[in-house]
Amino acid sequence: MENIRNNLALVMGRITAAAQRCGRSPADVRLVAVTKTHTPEAVRAASEAGAVIIGENYIQEARAKFEALIHLPVRWHFIGHMQSNKAKYAVRLFELIHTVDSLGLGEELDRQARKAGKVQEILIQVNISREATKSGVSAVQAVALTRDLAQLPNIKVKGLMTMPPYFDDPDRARPFFAALRGMRDDIRALAIPNVDMQALSMGMTGDFEAAIEEGATLVRVGTAIFGGRP
Repeated sequence: MENIRNNLALVMGRITAAAQRCGRSPADVRLVAVTKTHTPEAVRAASEAGAVIIGENYIQEARAKFEALIHLPVRWHFIGHMQSNKAKYAVRLFELIHTVDSLGLGEELDRQARKAGKVQEILIQVNISREATKSGVSAVQAVALTRDLAQLPNIKVKGLMTMPPYFDDPDRARPFFAALRGMRDDIRALAIPNVDMQALSMGMTGDFEAAIEEGATLVRVGTAIFGGRP
């Protein structure tokens, strides 16, 4: 587990350096430590090393870890594709859901959040690269979905999320990150009630520094912290 501590320190240093290179405060960028397929012990080690946000991709796996680690001082984010029938579990577990890509999912999250007595914070997932294999709404649909979700009383739209195509050269992902930032700024300028369009969840192990330089506020990093998946 010492590797996790060392790797996390390196990643945090890279986040700080990337933010400073573009004149941003490192405090404006939050690390989501992605623990998909890694053990509760690995999550605990990351928390003890300073990770404060844990990102999970699968509801069933997250439930088991949450129950085992309920006393850890961490916040849980959901970053995987979600089916509506998992919404009740997601609302119980996660502070922020990064991957809302339909009004139907938003409505189910709203219903479950109302039952739980909470306002569920979400991001809208945008398929900025228009890849058939990726989830997310199109850039054209994003504004309309934001307006629709803003009508739901137990949902709070906090920003946007995307996954660009995979490139060996992270600089090739920059146009996709820049496009999401521009979309966020355009929607924010509309001043839609019940929308706090601030967050940009973008960037992973291979390209998070480029994402930060293009405006990311949340970077989702797993491999660089925990190594390859078991």
